[in-house]
Amino acid sequence: MGFGIGQGSRMDELWPYDVCGGKASAYGCRRRPAMAPSGICTVVVCDSQSLARLAAPDKLPFKHKTNVMEEGPMQRLTGALVAAAFAGCVPAVAQDYTNKDYPNKTVRVIIPLGAGGGGDIFTRALSEELQKRLGQTFIVENRTGGGLNIGTRACGESAPDGYTICVLSSEPIVYSQLLFKSLPFNPEKDFEPITNLFFNTLAFAVNNSLKVKNVDELMMLARKQPGKLSYSTFSFPLVHYMDGLKKKYGVDIVRVPYRSGNEVMTALLSGATPITLLGLSNMVPTVRAGKVTALAVNSNVRSPLFPDVPTLKEATGENYPQSWFGLFAPAGTPKAIVATLHKEVVTITSDPVFRQKMYIERAVENAVDTPEAFARFIHQDRATARRIVKESGVQPQ
Repeated sequence: MGFGIGQGSRMDELWPYDVCGGKASAYGCRRRPAMAPSGICTVVVCDSQSLARLAAPDKLPFKHKTNVMEEGPMQRLTGALVAAAFAGCVPAVAQDYTNKDYPNKTVRVIIPLGAGGGGDIFTRALSEELQKRLGQTFIVENRTGGGLNIGTRACGESAPDGYTICVLSSEPIVYSQLLFKSLPFNPEKDFEPITNLFFNTLAFAVNNSLKVKNVDELMMLARKQPGKLSYSTFSFPLVHYMDGLKKKYGVDIVRVPYRSGNEVMTALLSGATPITLLGLSNMVPTVRAGKVTALAVNSNVRSPLFPDVPTLKEATGENYPQSWFGLFAPAGTPKAIVATLHKEVVTITSDPVFRQKMYIERAVENAVDTPEAFARFIHQDRATARRIVKESGVQPQ
């Protein structure tokens, strides 16, 4: 037996209900809307460990039918002490996350990419600003591996309490379900979109040792050396883009996988893998310094930082969708917390200093939007991704 505290007109009332065989799943606190019509439901579960589970009622997966007692003066128990005595345990302290107390402890920010890449740099800058504005520590945790699946899973499996959030790219949210036969997470159900953060302009670039000035010259060189040239990337969608180019030009360029944009740049600069398709934000300084040559970018228009570099559409006749990075929370995170985080991100990304440093100077496009608009965009992007993967002929692994 456990107790659910419903946020309604009388927050001090508790209603006993069956906790699905004594397990700490505690689904169904809102089975009687009249008793807990809206907001947060803090569930105290009296198992062997006296666990407390916080959940958002609108997001609870009602796998079990709970047995809520009919509301009435004889059935309603009032007060935490009476509830504890009835259940045989001491309930955890209920916390109303609709108030202004969030956050009141450290927030973990997961990114499934290695340190040093464009996504990581942006995540750390954003986390630093969130920390300043909200007065709590925001710790960035790089969880790499598994084709971005390890870190993405860690986020999706975390408690939906606002103390784990994540910065994810379009790859795990949009492409993963098309590229893997099975996943340790559900990209459509395990995450709460907070906002898109930026569109990541990609650059098709080469080490200067190849001595090519455009895509056509590179493909001519590749035809003369089948299987001898290699390219580096850490993203599966980028592999598909390269596969499309290889098929279009009839060339054989070998892929060398890496775990982060930073590793890709190291390989590009050293010449270990002299070709890459990577976020332009990773290579702005090196392109400016003339250390590598950008042959094309995948934005809709030429980058204002490099107006002489054509778009991929101009260079190849092919139009490739832009990749993006967004802020997410585990599904079921209270709407009040999502709203707080969204509001702060809007404020931070609207600051002229932040915009100059993290958007303009890094050649990425500000894409901050409402949670609802971001969710709609993801839905549309999945449809585009399905078409791209189908046309490429790539089969799930």
